[in-house]
Amino acid sequence: MYLLSSITDERLGVFQWGVVIGASLVAAGCDLRTRRIPNALTFPVLVVGLIWAAWRGGLSGLADSAGACILLALPYIFLFIFAGGGAGDAKLMGAIGAWLGLRQGIIVLCSVAIAGIVLSIARAIAARHAKTVLTSVFVSMYTFLLSLTGCKTIRFTSNLTDREHSDGLDIPYGIAIFVGVCAGGGIIWFL
Repeated sequence: MYLLSSITDERLGVFQWGVVIGASLVAAGCDLRTRRIPNALTFPVLVVGLIWAAWRGGLSGLADSAGACILLALPYIFLFIFAGGGAGDAKLMGAIGAWLGLRQGIIVLCSVAIAGIVLSIARAIAARHAKTVLTSVFVSMYTFLLSLTGCKTIRFTSNLTDREHSDGLDIPYGIAIFVGVCAGGGIIWFL
């Protein structure tokens, strides 16, 4: 009986990760083409993830899923508010958290953040704007930390012209989410 339960749990875990990887792949494709991650993708993934968690774990499973949803979305909500990130990124990360729960979600959150940093730096180097982009990242982090402490923020001006912004220095973050989800899944698989 234990063996059958173990096999069933493994198959359900493969299904769960299939949904998360599939959704992040579709989101990356949409973000690459249109620079948007559609609500038509994120909302159903979120709702079904919460239902899945409640079905598998009852009220405690639902609480774990909702907590992971909030935890994974929160950094991207801050990026949306303070640094001009996309709201679709936050919604997608919340939906991924709903499917993965806290333990796996934290690993994926760290993997996505690292993937985003690496892809952003690589893009800046390729566009020969590494110094400007890294300075902008530092200023954004500094301003964010000051706002958390309640200190007065200082306005900095960017060295990038509007043309340079439109030349694609930013990356479609859906790609970083997909890469981070795959990397996080690989880490969890080998743990």
